[in-house]
Amino acid sequence: MKMIHSADWHLGRVYHGVSLLDDQRYLLDQFVDLVRDEKPDVVLIAGDVYDRSVPPAEAVRLLDEVLTRIVIGLRVPVVMIAGNHDGPDRLGFGARLLEAAGLTVRGGVDATVAPVVLADRHGEVAIYPLPYAEPALLRRQFGDVSLADHQRAIAAQLDRIRAQHEPGRRSVVLAHAFVAGGAESESERPLSVGGSGAVGPEVFAGFDYVALGHLHRCQSVGSEPIHYSGSLLKYSFSEVDQVKSVSVVELDGTGALALRRVQLSPRRDLRVISGSLSELLARAATDPGRDDYLLARLDDTGALLDAMGRLRAAYPNALAIERPRLNGSAGVGPGADHRQIGIAELFQGFYHDMTGVALDDCASGFLQAEIEAMEGTVREVSLD
Repeated sequence: MKMIHSADWHLGRVYHGVSLLDDQRYLLDQFVDLVRDEKPDVVLIAGDVYDRSVPPAEAVRLLDEVLTRIVIGLRVPVVMIAGNHDGPDRLGFGARLLEAAGLTVRGGVDATVAPVVLADRHGEVAIYPLPYAEPALLRRQFGDVSLADHQRAIAAQLDRIRAQHEPGRRSVVLAHAFVAGGAESESERPLSVGGSGAVGPEVFAGFDYVALGHLHRCQSVGSEPIHYSGSLLKYSFSEVDQVKSVSVVELDGTGALALRRVQLSPRRDLRVISGSLSELLARAATDPGRDDYLLARLDDTGALLDAMGRLRAAYPNALAIERPRLNGSAGVGPGADHRQIGIAELFQGFYHDMTGVALDDCASGFLQAEIEAMEGTVREVSLD
């Protein structure tokens, strides 16, 4: 059984005020080509299809186009679940009608997880789709108040699956979860507020393959069959070192796994560049990735006039600027009582925080002279 596993498309995402929909369309054209070339038995999409629960109309049209090309045009079935970014009812609209055409969408959660059963020359494979659900929702579905967190809630679902699974069938779980031990990125929305949303990899024991969504780095957790395909694109600057890919998975007749990662080529990369503003502007003409989405970390300590405007003249898709040398932490600390600190010390602390270097002796002498002159003026006014 050959499967293509992808997740975390986040269609409609806007990053630093820039819509990434055209970049997503560019990659999804390659994704459809990959499905055509690999001829898989099924495509698995493990949640966060959209970036928000009420997606923009353009994102809905793009998803409709891509799924139509795969399911109708290439006649490859698709199994897709809702993630924590998706609106489950919206994503699952028309699911019963669409399933007859080869598109299985599980948006809302159900206590009984009906498998999607496919067959190859070795026999049947049962695919169990587990859309994302809050533990409170699963407590109501199961009528079990002990399902207090994600760990217990997912374990209860998987125990029911094991109880109904037919012996001898190979088994695949499609889920959207944070499995403990996985590497996180800044662009993932936490699954739990005020508590742990993590589940241990041991809850997935016994399944031949676990196709996961939520974490944006392509990685296996615990063992190779428990696998995140990663996100479609780099969705934050914390992901600049990641290589995005799609996972091509093959199960033999015994359930043994072979996994390949196929890299797609984005229209623009997401990168961080460093140096002074003048250095970056000088390098732009020979930078082959000058059209990439960029974060510029500037070494300059002095004032810069229209830094972003000048940067975008050279790098048209620059998104943000950081000035790490202006983020010093010496001088007057946040807990200090400023009423007990002299003007000179306050100014010296401010200067260090803004520039990252201490005020030199010449500047300190000039500052002291100015302070004494001001204090003298204040005394004269008071005596008058």
